[in-house]
This record gives sequence, C-alpha cells and structure tokens, in this order.
Amino acid sequence: MQFIKQHPARLYAVLVAALALVVHYVPDLPSALILGLAAAILGTGEAVQRTEDSKTTAAAQEPTTTNEPIPLP
Repeated sequence: MQFIKQHPARLYAVLVAALALVVHYVPDLPSALILGLAAAILGTGEAVQRTEDSKTTAAAQEPTTTNEPIPLP
C-alpha cells in the first residue's frame, strides 16, 4: 500500500499501457467493456493528478532547514 501511495502516476501509466495492449491484441472484446474501462481510467487519472498535486503543495510548504543566512540584494 505504501508503494501505491508513493508512485500513483507510475502505476496509472502501467495500467493504461496494459489496457491498450489488451485492446489491441484481443479484438473480440465488447466495445461497452472497453468504454467502461476507459471511463474508469479517466476517473483514476483525476485521482492520481490530485494526489500528485497534494504532494507538490506539501513539498512547497515545507520550511527550509538551512542555517545559512539569506543573502541580501
């Protein structure tokens, strides 16, 4: 579970690539199934984007821990 929290974008990319390969190599799949999976992937992409955005925001709000003085212009 920790790996999923740390790397959601990578897992998302692997799942999307795997779905594309399955659709390509199994042409007999019903289109309703493919469209349903595509919609689920779009929703998952939104969740991944929000997770990455929250990690970026948290990193930007962390105080710097250097003991060096800030140079004045």
